[in-house]
Amino acid sequence: MLWKKFLERKLKMIDQDKLYSIWVYLQAEPLFWLTLTIGSYLIADMAYKKSNLFPLLNPVAMSVLIVSLILILFDIKYERYFDGAKFIHFLLGPATVALAIPIYKKWNLIILNCKAILISLILGSTFAILITYSLSLYLELPKELIMSLLPRNVTAPIAMGISEIIGGIPSLTAIITILTGVVGASLGVFVFDVMKLKNMDARGFSLGLTSHGIGTARAMSRNKNAGVYAAVGMGLSGLLTSILVPLFLKII
Repeated sequence: MLWKKFLERKLKMIDQDKLYSIWVYLQAEPLFWLTLTIGSYLIADMAYKKSNLFPLLNPVAMSVLIVSLILILFDIKYERYFDGAKFIHFLLGPATVALAIPIYKKWNLIILNCKAILISLILGSTFAILITYSLSLYLELPKELIMSLLPRNVTAPIAMGISEIIGGIPSLTAIITILTGVVGASLGVFVFDVMKLKNMDARGFSLGLTSHGIGTARAMSRNKNAGVYAAVGMGLSGLLTSILVPLFLKII
């Protein structure tokens, strides 16, 4: 019993020391960048809600704009900012994995609609590749830029991996992918309204398929079922596109 108490006391001391060292590190500068990032998003989200969810005031796009303007105005390097805000970046992985929970809860519903999901997935992913390639050729873009554009329709980590394999520029692909997500999430709801698409499941799947993580977050904030289908669309789109893009390039 004595050794157990001794061990518990030591573990508490270690945890306290670790917490204190983390707090000291955060106080140096990272805490400011964390506060700036979270604060920018909260302000953008507040403006978005007060505007009655106006599509162009997407909180992700607006918070990126706020942070970017501050970095430019004060001539702050991105590396310095990211060094402080990387804790939020770290949470991206667990947040993405956590999307499996609502999918698991609605698994029976997904299986029920698997035929419609697969048809939409194949058509949507194929069309995205074809239209991107066709427009790139029409605009006479350089090959390296075309390769960077082709995987823009999937979530950034997968898109960057595909881009590197096919000869694109991963960093450029990441920017294009984020822009695609922001535009899709911002204008997607407006397009659905114009098309009079009322089915929330279809809306969610479309947002996840075309606007990946940002679209999924948007769908999740509007409707739980839409969020589930968006997560399915995002995951399957990444898987299929990683197969289709190299295959498409071999065929042409």
